[in-house]
Amino acid sequence: VQLQASGGGLVQAGGSLRLSCAVSGRTFRSFSVGWFRQAPGKEREFVGFTSWNDFTGTTLSDSVKGRFTISRDNAKNTVYLQMSSLKPEDTADYYCAADLQLQPAQYEYWGQGTLVTVSS
Repeated sequence: VQLQASGGGLVQAGGSLRLSCAVSGRTFRSFSVGWFRQAPGKEREFVGFTSWNDFTGTTLSDSVKGRFTISRDNAKNTVYLQMSSLKPEDTADYYCAADLQLQPAQYEYWGQGTLVTVSS
């Protein structure tokens, strides 16, 4: 299973950015996909996830709730992280990860990071 995160870049505070996570190698519909971020000098932080089960849906951390959304396109094997009202503290490397569990406590597959920089 391979994950490819993309879409990072430089954006001004208050702006928006959409990250993509393309998943390949196995049936995409079987995977729950999570987003994480890691700022310089800080521990990795959970951002949110989308379950393979529609009933379970998506979950977002309190730090991004109301500003970020997660969606998935099963036809494109891709999960999106739409980020709005960005703040300088959102600056980090963003990673996507996948797992077969309904609500993963840990993720088996990881992609490389994509850097998001929010300027003030």
